[in-house]
This record gives sequence, C-alpha cells and structure tokens, in this order.
Amino acid sequence: MEAGIRQGCVLALDSFATGMDWLLERTVESCPIGLEFSQRSFTDLDCADDVSHLAELLELLVPTPETMASEAASLGLEVNWQKTKVQALGCRKNMPLTIKVQVQDVMTVEEFVYLGSLIHSTTGSTSDIRCRSAITCAAMQSLENQIWRSRLATSMRLKLYNTCILPVFLYGSDRWAISKMDTCRIDVLDQWCLRMLLGIKWYQFVRNDDVRRLTNDLNSLQ
Repeated sequence: MEAGIRQGCVLALDSFATGMDWLLERTVESCPIGLEFSQRSFTDLDCADDVSHLAELLELLVPTPETMASEAASLGLEVNWQKTKVQALGCRKNMPLTIKVQVQDVMTVEEFVYLGSLIHSTTGSTSDIRCRSAITCAAMQSLENQIWRSRLATSMRLKLYNTCILPVFLYGSDRWAISKMDTCRIDVLDQWCLRMLLGIKWYQFVRNDDVRRLTNDLNSLQ
C-alpha cells in the first residue's frame, strides 16, 4: 500500500512535468519570443507550475500568455491570472500600468517574487537583499528567548546560527549582483545577528573586528 502510494506520487509528478514541457514547447513554437544573453537565447524559465516567458519587446510578449492559456485548456489546466504579472527589466519608459490579455487585465510591476527571490526591474539585488534581511531578522528574533538567551554553549548557538539562520538569508544569493552598499548592508546584518547570539549589548562598545575574531575562533573549533 505504502509503496503503491509512493509510485503513484512519482508518476503524477512526472506526468505533470511532461504536460508542462509539452505546453511550453507549443507556446514557444507559436510565439517569436526570447532574449539573447552571452550568445545564447532564452525563451522561458520554469519550475513546476511557475513559468516566466522572456521577450525583447512587450508587443512580442502579449500573445504568449494568450497562446499558453489556449493550449493549457486542452490539458485541463488554467492560467492563474491573479498571479500573472508583466515586468520590464531595465528601462520602464512608456510601460502601461496594465496590459489586456484576452479579457484579463495583467498588471505591470517593478518587483516580482519568482521562486522565493525578489526580482526588481532595475536588475539590481538591493531589493532582494533587503527582503532576505527582514526575513532573517524575524527568524533571529523568533528564537531570541529559546536559543540566543538560553544556557546553550556559545559554540552550539553559533552552530545553530550557521545551520538554521544563514541559509534563510543566503537563499538565492548565488545570483546576486552586489554593490559596495549591499556589502555594507550584509555586514551590518551579520554583526547584528552575531551580537544577539553572543549576548553583546549596544552599549558595551565591542568592536566589529573583535566580534568577527571571536566567532571565527569558535568556528575553527567545530
């Protein structure tokens, strides 16, 4: 029984992926979309049922969701128009507030969350870094009484920080384009987290270098 359920789940996931691949192929074949980047052409990005279509011009992009919605109907699938957005990367000059797709009004936005990462129209990473910083601060504060102010050894608290908190902040960081100001923001957040972990108060005037040296020494012992 258990094995049968597991096989059924794998089959269902594989069948859905096959259907999505067919749907994207049909859509891309019907619409002349795509972006040239580093001598390669990219028409879409997809993960499960999250899909992004890429085009050089808005006029080329508009027919794409129309075609996809039409082809999806033959598979019993529907486009979620409430989640569908249009984003112009780089210059947003003369971009309309909404575009009409079939009978749906689709908003054009400056920011859009895709697979957990905040994509900004400027193509910079500052907005995503700020968003991850806020999530990380909330995660730290939620554990303040249970972990950071507990009687756990400092080395154990640091291990929990490296294992449970840093991945929250660093999610999607492999695609960040970091500026000098972003580097300062990241360092400020890290110092704030480490000082909470170590129980250092703001009025104790402990230098950042001393905090870094202490945590580096603890990391080397683990």
